[in-house]
Amino acid sequence: MELSRLSRRAFSALAGTTVLGLALGGSGAAAGSGAPRTVPTGPPPGPPGADGVPHRVGFDRYSPLVDGRRLVLWSGELHPFRLPSPSLWRDVLQKMRAHGYNAVSVPVAWNHHSPAPGRYDFTGVRDLDLFLRTAAETGLYVILRPGPYIGADVDAGGLPGWLTAAGGRARTTDPAYLRHADEWLTRVDAIAARHLYTKGTGTVLLYRVDAPRRADLSHVYAKVRADGIDVPVLHGDSPVVWGEVRGARTEAEERRAHLARLADGVTLHNVHMAFGGTSWGWLAAPSAPTASYGSGAAIGEGRNPTAALAPLHQLGQLLRHVPDLARLERAAGVRAADARIRVRHLTNPDTGSHVYVLRNDSAEEVSSTLPMDGTDVPVTLPARDARLLATGLDLGGGRKLAHATVQPMMLLSVGRRDVAVFTGRAGETAHVVLDCPSEPWPTRLDEEAAWAYDRGKLHVTVPLGVDGLTRVRVRGPGSDRELLLLFADDATSLRLWPYETPSGKVLVHGPALLRDVSLSGSTVRLTGDTVEETGLEVWGPRGITDVTWNGDAVSTTVSRAGSLLSDWPLPGVPELVLPALDGWRRRTENPESEPGYDDSGWAVADRTASHSTTPVPDGRPVLFADDYGFHYGDVWYRGHLTGAAGLEAVSLAYSTGAQGLLMAWLDGEPLGTHRMPEPDGGGAEGRGTWTAEARFPVPERLRTRLRERPGAGDRPVLSVLVRRTQHDQDAGTRDTHKAARGLTSAAFKGAAPEVRWRLRGQAAPDPVRGPLNNGGLYGERWGWHLPGYDDAGWESTSFPRADRRQGVTWYRTGFRLDVPPDVDASIGLVLDDDPARAYRVQVFLNGWNMGQYVNDADAPQHTFVLPNGILRTRAADNTLALAVLADGGTASGPGTVRLTLLGAAAGGVPVEPVASPGRR
Repeated sequence: MELSRLSRRAFSALAGTTVLGLALGGSGAAAGSGAPRTVPTGPPPGPPGADGVPHRVGFDRYSPLVDGRRLVLWSGELHPFRLPSPSLWRDVLQKMRAHGYNAVSVPVAWNHHSPAPGRYDFTGVRDLDLFLRTAAETGLYVILRPGPYIGADVDAGGLPGWLTAAGGRARTTDPAYLRHADEWLTRVDAIAARHLYTKGTGTVLLYRVDAPRRADLSHVYAKVRADGIDVPVLHGDSPVVWGEVRGARTEAEERRAHLARLADGVTLHNVHMAFGGTSWGWLAAPSAPTASYGSGAAIGEGRNPTAALAPLHQLGQLLRHVPDLARLERAAGVRAADARIRVRHLTNPDTGSHVYVLRNDSAEEVSSTLPMDGTDVPVTLPARDARLLATGLDLGGGRKLAHATVQPMMLLSVGRRDVAVFTGRAGETAHVVLDCPSEPWPTRLDEEAAWAYDRGKLHVTVPLGVDGLTRVRVRGPGSDRELLLLFADDATSLRLWPYETPSGKVLVHGPALLRDVSLSGSTVRLTGDTVEETGLEVWGPRGITDVTWNGDAVSTTVSRAGSLLSDWPLPGVPELVLPALDGWRRRTENPESEPGYDDSGWAVADRTASHSTTPVPDGRPVLFADDYGFHYGDVWYRGHLTGAAGLEAVSLAYSTGAQGLLMAWLDGEPLGTHRMPEPDGGGAEGRGTWTAEARFPVPERLRTRLRERPGAGDRPVLSVLVRRTQHDQDAGTRDTHKAARGLTSAAFKGAAPEVRWRLRGQAAPDPVRGPLNNGGLYGERWGWHLPGYDDAGWESTSFPRADRRQGVTWYRTGFRLDVPPDVDASIGLVLDDDPARAYRVQVFLNGWNMGQYVNDADAPQHTFVLPNGILRTRAADNTLALAVLADGGTASGPGTVRLTLLGAAAGGVPVEPVASPGRR
C-alpha cells in the first residue's frame, strides 16, 4: 500500500486551498471555505452517472466527500489496454459494480496510443472516450491515471518506444522530455475533461499524476489545471492515504490485507488487480513477461470469477452499505484471550458503533474470546486469516446490533423492510445478537435457524452453508418495520446482489451475476448471467409484483420472507462443443539468413552516438534497434564481412528484456542459438535488462569455404535474429527504459574482418492493431499472420512436428465457432509439448498477436485467452497463425494445439467484432 506523505503545508500550497486542498476549480470546497468542518456520518451518495448536474468533490481527514456526503471508495484496477475488445469493457465493468466496487482505477498507456512523435490514436481498442462513457453508464466512479509513466508492468512503464531514442531524461522537468510528455497529457486531458464528475458530464472523480519529485508535481499540477481538469489531483505523496493491495492470491490474504488498510483508516481502497487481462503483442514489461497478467485477480483473464472474489465481494458491499466505516477513529485497546489473535479497535464518533479487526498470523486455527458489548464473545479465526466484527450498528427500525461472531456484509432498506446480511465460512455457526428492550416476534423462515430471547437481547444462531441462504424475520414491538436477517457462507454471498434504482433498492438472490435492474410500473426487469439452473428471489420496492429475467417473464410467488420467488429455476448454459484444430498448413521462412538476400532497403547501421544508457563501443557503430526506429518485436541484422578468411569464431553481445533470444548464421550456415540466462530475481522490477555474449565457433567446413572465397567482391554475410523483447519498466528517473535492445557489438577470432551492418525490424505499425502488435519477422512483414492471406500453396501438416531446423516456421489454420447468441463463452488456446523441446511460438488470432508461448522445462504459460470480439464466436470463421522459432538442436513444435472452454454463462453483453483487417 502507498502511504508516503508530503507535508500538508506544501500540498495545500500546491492545491491552493487551506485544508487538505483537493477540491479545486469547479469542484467546490471540502472543508473550510464556508463548508462545515465535520461532515456527519450518513448515507453515501447514490451511484454516479453523467447526470448533467455539477457536483462538489473534496476530502476531510476521514474520507472523500461528494456533495457533502461521505464516500468510501472501493476501487478496482482495470487496464483497458489489456482487454482489446471494447464490448468486453462493459462486461468487466458490470461485474465489478455487481461485486461491490464503486470505482475503477484506469491507467492510460502512452505507448498504446502513440506510434511516433506527434501521432496519437484514440480509436478502436484505444477509444478512451468510449471507456469513460461505459464506466459512467455502469455507475462507477473513475480514478484516471494518465502517467505519462504508469508502471503497470507494461513495456517501458507505458512510455512509448520512440521515446527511448529521444533526448531528455524521463520523469523529470527536462524540457526535452516535457515537450513530449505535455503533448501526451494535452491529448488525454482533452478527453478526460469531457467526463468530469464535477461538471456532471461523466464520472471521473480523481486524477492521479506521475511526479517523482516536488518540482515535477508543480509542473504537472499546473499543466492539468490549465487543461481544465478540476477534480482532486492525487499524488504518491499527497496527505490523503491511497491504500492499494497487490499480490494477494488467496481469500485469506485478501481479507488480511484489505482489513488492515481499513483499520489504518484508509477510505481510498484500490484492489490491484480487479481484472488482470492479457499483455498481448509486445505490451508486457520484463517484470511480468507472460501474456497472462494479474493471475491473482478476483475476475480472471477469461472474465470468470476466481477463488479470491468472495472476500472482495463481501468487503465491497460492506463499505458501500454500512456508512459507519466512512469515519472511524482509533478506540481503546482490546485484547483477545488468546494473544495469537491481534485486535484493532475502532469507533465511529457519530453513531457510537464499534469495529474490531481481528487477525491471526499463526499457522493454525485459533479459538478464543473477545470482550465486546460487555460480554466475552467466542471467536474462531482460521490460520493466517482475518475478520471484521462490529457492535452498535443501526439495523433499521430502531434496532441495533449488540454483537456477532460473523462479519456484516450489508445493511439496506428494501421496500417495507430492513435487511441485514451476515457472512462467514461454511461449517461455522453464526451467532448474531440484537439489542431488543422488549421481546420481538422472530420467525425462522428456514429450518436450520434457531433463536432465543434473554434479558433484552435476541440471540439468533445459524449453521452456515447447510442449504444456501438462511432467512430469519424479526417484527415488533416498538417498530412498524420488519427486519430480515440473511445468513450466507462465502459461496452463497456471491449470489446476493444489491442494486440501487431511482425508485428504490432491490436485492436479488440466486443467479451467477446481476448486471442491471430497471423498474417499469409493477415490473422489475433484471438482466444477468446464469451458469447452472438456479432459483431467483427478488426483494424490491412497494408495488412490485412481476419479474422478468433477460427479457423473459418469470412466474413468481410471494414468499414468507416478502420476496418474489421464482416458481421454476432459471435455465443454465447449454453444453458447448468446440471444434478440433486441424487442416494446418506450414511454411518455413528466414530468407534473411541466406547470403544472397537483398537487404539494400534495410537501415544502415551508421550512427556513432545514442541517447541510450548503454555505452556505444569505442570505434564501432551503434547497433541498438531503437536508434533505427525498431522498438518492438524481433530484429534482423546482416553484417557484410570483408577480410573474413581465417575466421574461427564469432562473439555477439546483445541486450534484451526477459526471455531474450539470439540466432546466428554465417554465409547461410547456422552457427547456433543463444537464450538469455535468467538471473536470480527473474524479471523483478529494477532488473529489466539482460545482457550476454553469445560465442559461436565457425564449423570447419565453413572455415574452408571462407578461405576459398573467389575474391574480395564476394563477401560472406553474418545474419543475426534477435528476439529483443521488452524495455525495462523504469521505476525512477534513471532512464533504464533506454537500455539497448538488440545487438550491441560483435567480435571475431582468427580474423579481423571489416563489417558493414544493416538491420530491419517491424514494418510500419499496423494502423488498427497498433505499434505493439508486430515485430520484424519476414512472415509478419508479408502478412502471413493476417486473415485472407493465401496459404493454399503451403505444405499440409499436422502436429506434433519433429523438424530440426534453426529458424522460423509458420503454421496456419482456420476454424469456425457457432456459440448461441445468448451465451457468453470464454475460450482459450492450449499449447503443450515435451518440455525437452526448446522453441518459442508467437500466437496470432485474426492478425492480433496474443503473446509468446515458451516451450521448455519452465514454460510459464500454456493457455492463451482469446478475447471475444477478436475471436469471432457467432457462426464465423477465425484465422490462427503460429510463428515458431526453434534452435535446430531439438525437435521443434508445436506438440498439441487445441481450443479449451474456460467458462460459459447464459447472458453476457452484446459483442461487436473487433476490426481485424486482412492481407491486402
